[in-house]
Amino acid sequence: MRLPSSFRRVFIAVLAFGILILAGGTGAFASSPASASRLVPAAVDDNSGPQFYSGVTVNVRDDVSGDVYASGQRVTIDGNVTGDVIAAGQTITINGNIDGNVRIAGQDVTINGEVQRSGTIFAANIDVSESGSFGDDLVGAAGDIDIAGAVGRDVEVSVGTLTIDGPVGGNVTYNSENEARIAEGAVSGSVEQVVPQTAPEPTLGERFVGWLLGLLYALVALSIITVLAGWAFPRLLHRVTDQLLPRPWKALLVGFLACLAVPAALLLALVTFIGAPLALAGLLLWITLTLASFVFGAYYIGRLVLRGRQHPVVKALVGGVILIVALHIPWLNIVVWLAMVFLGTGAQLLAIYEKRPWRRVPEASTPGPLPGPGPYPGPQPGTGPYPGAASGPQAGPPSGPQTGPPPVPPAGPAPQ
Repeated sequence: MRLPSSFRRVFIAVLAFGILILAGGTGAFASSPASASRLVPAAVDDNSGPQFYSGVTVNVRDDVSGDVYASGQRVTIDGNVTGDVIAAGQTITINGNIDGNVRIAGQDVTINGEVQRSGTIFAANIDVSESGSFGDDLVGAAGDIDIAGAVGRDVEVSVGTLTIDGPVGGNVTYNSENEARIAEGAVSGSVEQVVPQTAPEPTLGERFVGWLLGLLYALVALSIITVLAGWAFPRLLHRVTDQLLPRPWKALLVGFLACLAVPAALLLALVTFIGAPLALAGLLLWITLTLASFVFGAYYIGRLVLRGRQHPVVKALVGGVILIVALHIPWLNIVVWLAMVFLGTGAQLLAIYEKRPWRRVPEASTPGPLPGPGPYPGPQPGTGPYPGAASGPQAGPPSGPQTGPPPVPPAGPAPQ
């Protein structure tokens, strides 16, 4: 009757949760606030068949011919039960005799009656008094277990401190770091302690191999991201990193102040009912800017290293490799990460501010000819020096200023 340690922990958690849901859910059918301090049977009045009890304080005083399901802060079973007992609560005490099994989850569990079959108990403290006993097995988990009564067969528990003074007819297997206190001759079978195994500390070589594998994975995965960004958004990368080339300290200051002010403002808006949707949208935008700082930081490093006219993909890839390696160097990675976030977010905010939609840029206008008398402005494209004249090298304006009417072409010979 031996279970693996990992399987035992999973089994304990699942079974305890199931007991709590079953006991709490079934008791909700018959309970009401007015009946919180008394038992609430959900079956017939003769206490035969399954009985469901729920409340702050539950006390089953009468005998029950069937199973008992109980949940509450304090559960006490004084009557005899011919079936099983499934209970969940803070303090659970069983004083009556149980013909079936007991399945209990609670904080403090005390067994003063006789349980004819097995017990499965999960609690902080389990106390089996001298008058209490189990006909078959006792399985469970607790911080402290004190067994003064008799157990007919095996005891298998996961425990912090185990004390056995009563007779145990079978074997005792306990998972604990502490050695159990067992009275001499109390256990008929064998006693086995299973010490929880802790994971050994990795060696220096194992740490280096793990670091190297993590670096290789980051190089492959993040390099793909930088290459895609350089291929898909070259103009955006160039425009944002333009904020860093002439004035990196300005972007660093803006990013530092934004990393202090934006989370505080989002938290303040999140606690208000009206500003909560806006805070969630702002949080999503801020996370996007923070994650994008890696791509802009990589491209900025690539522009610093490669000052020629290389393709944006090449610059993004070279800068990304340098940044990834720097982020994997212990202690240096903290400074590199902070600089990347501050510079990246600051450059993005400066680029957004530069392209703000409310900014008006005056359009360049071409001055026209001044009204009134003055020098002849010259021919316009596609026109001659006067209306109707053909444009070309032969139709040019006079070399000097013209103040009178345009010249009249010379008359030809008179027709014959």
